[in-house]
Amino acid sequence: MTTGTAVAAPPATKDTAPKRREGGVMSKRRGTVATVIMALLALAWLFPLLWALINSFREYAYTQANGYLSFGGWTTSNYEQAWTQANFGLHMKNSLLITIPAVLLTLLLSSMVAFVLARFSYRFNLALLGVFLAANLLPPQALLIPVFRMFREVPLPLFMSDSGSMLNSFWALILVNTAFQLGFCTFVLSNYMKTLPHEIYESAELDGASVWRQYWQLTMPLVRPALAALATLQVTWVYNEFFWATVLIQQGDKLPVTSALNNLRGQFFTDTNLVAAGSIIVALPVLVVFFALQKQFVSGLTLGSTKG
Repeated sequence: MTTGTAVAAPPATKDTAPKRREGGVMSKRRGTVATVIMALLALAWLFPLLWALINSFREYAYTQANGYLSFGGWTTSNYEQAWTQANFGLHMKNSLLITIPAVLLTLLLSSMVAFVLARFSYRFNLALLGVFLAANLLPPQALLIPVFRMFREVPLPLFMSDSGSMLNSFWALILVNTAFQLGFCTFVLSNYMKTLPHEIYESAELDGASVWRQYWQLTMPLVRPALAALATLQVTWVYNEFFWATVLIQQGDKLPVTSALNNLRGQFFTDTNLVAAGSIIVALPVLVVFFALQKQFVSGLTLGSTKG
C-alpha cells in the first residue's frame, strides 16, 4: 500500500505585467517636459499676435513717448479709425465675393476629379494626378506675365466686368485661386476616397445607382470631414491671398481686404498701432471660420489614422 505524496501548490505570483520604465515614451517625466516645450512654442508662436492685439488698444503718441514695452495709453479709437480710413466694409464684401465662390468651385471640381482618380483605374490615372499637382510646384511669380497678358486679352461682357476683360474683375481672382488650389485639394480628397470600402460601390451598382449618384449621394457625405478640413484651409489661403490681388486688380474699390491694409500707411510715417488694429480686423473672419469648423477640421486631419 503506497501513500500519495501531496503536490505543493505553486506560489502565488504577483502581476507580471511589464512595468513602465522611468524615462520611457509614456513616462510622466517626459510628458511634463513635452508639455512645457509645447507651451513655450505655442507662446512664442502667439506672441506677435498677442502683442499686436495689445498695441492695437494703445495710442501711437503714448507708445512713441514711453516705448512699446510700456503699458498704458489705452484707447479703442484705433479700430474706429482703421475701419473708416481703410474702408473695410467695402473691401470685406469684395473678399467675400472672391473667397466664397473660389472655395466652393475648388472643392466641387477637386472632388469630381478625386472621385474619378479613386474610383476608376486606367492607364493615365497617376499622370492626371501629376498634372493637377503641377500647379502647386510652380511659383506664382513665374506665371505673372503670361497670366496677366492672357487675362487682358480675354473679353467679358460689361455686366460681368467694367473693363470688358478679365482684368479688374472678381472672376480673375476666383479662377486664379481655383486653378492654384485645385491640385492640392484633388490630392487630399483622392487619398481619402481611396480609403472608402469598395463593397459599398458594388452594392450601389447592384441597386442600379449611376456614377453621378455614387458620387453625389454616396461619396460626398462620407468625405464630409475632409471637405470641412479643406474648406477651412482654403478660406484661409484665398482670403489672405495678396499677390494676385495686387497684380490683377488695379481699381482700388475692387481690392480685397488684405490689400486694403495699404490704406493705413501714411506718406511720411506709419501708425503701427493703427495697422495692428486693422490687421486684427482682417484676421477676425478667418478665426471665426476656423473655430466654427474646428471639430470637422480636426476629424478630417485624423481620418484614416486608425484604419485597421
